[in-house]
Amino acid sequence: MAAGYRIEVMHGVNLDMLHRRDPTHYGEMSLLDLERTIEGFAREIGLSTRFFQSNFEGAFVERLHLLEGQADAVIVNAGAWTHYSWAIRDALELTKLPAVEVHLSDVEKRDPWRKISVFDGLCIEKISGKGPEGYRLALQSLQKALKDAPGR
Repeated sequence: MAAGYRIEVMHGVNLDMLHRRDPTHYGEMSLLDLERTIEGFAREIGLSTRFFQSNFEGAFVERLHLLEGQADAVIVNAGAWTHYSWAIRDALELTKLPAVEVHLSDVEKRDPWRKISVFDGLCIEKISGKGPEGYRLALQSLQKALKDAPGR
């Protein structure tokens, strides 16, 4: 396990089927390939990662509830829940952890409903349309936020 801050990387609905989704939006990686890539990015900068994926909103909420003392920050790609799950937003807010919202595809250039994020104003950054590289950027952003946080 890499030294440093602990980052929880949470993937939501349908991301377990990443390898079967439209490659023009999501690329051709499986979720396992993506997680290995993210883990490599984290290791390069001295962070440790833990991964979670669920297609069940309640399980996603419960995982967020359990993060106290288990993670220092969160990367969240909630999939379609991003656009309407106030329950996940509330649970993320309860963690009081710095968070970055990530999307593999450029949600701003897709369906109008994808432009809405219930996480707006809660996450320190939203990264969209950068593919797997977006997770590297999210890790770097969280590392900086954690280093700059008072009392760290």
